[in-house]
Amino acid sequence: MISHELAHIKNYDILLGTIIVVLVGMISTIANIMARLFFFGGRGRRSKKVSGGGGKLMLVLLIVGIVFILISPIVAAIIRMALSRNREYLADSTGAMISRYPAGLASALKKIKGNSEIRSASSATAHLFINNPLGKNSRVMFKSLFNSHPPIEERIERLNKMSLRTGIK
Repeated sequence: MISHELAHIKNYDILLGTIIVVLVGMISTIANIMARLFFFGGRGRRSKKVSGGGGKLMLVLLIVGIVFILISPIVAAIIRMALSRNREYLADSTGAMISRYPAGLASALKKIKGNSEIRSASSATAHLFINNPLGKNSRVMFKSLFNSHPPIEERIERLNKMSLRTGIK
């Protein structure tokens, strides 16, 4: 498992995660600014000679901005978690290459799978664990979209395929 964590460092996963969080934050902030500009901007400076034909467009843009503000954090979380799951697969394969023993990493994951359900974990802290600590008892809707780690069975299967290719069991 140390090789897996070293692989996260080697693959610059922390840097990539930081960049993703900053970009998502920028998009949310821009959406928030635009919605506030449409909501509060331009009321006092209109000339009486100009017709009020832009009111419907402003209303539509305001509604789109508000919807974007509400949906963007959810979409951002889904994208961030999907990226995290893909980086876990990459860390598994890189870790197996570092240790040159994919079957050992698969064996460690099997041990973690057998002893990973914890009673005191919540959905807020589940991302801190290697395997989902809530197990099958999780009540989160669409929980596969919000998991930071891929299913441990798939990870074990991929590592077993790697070990078959190398001939080391």
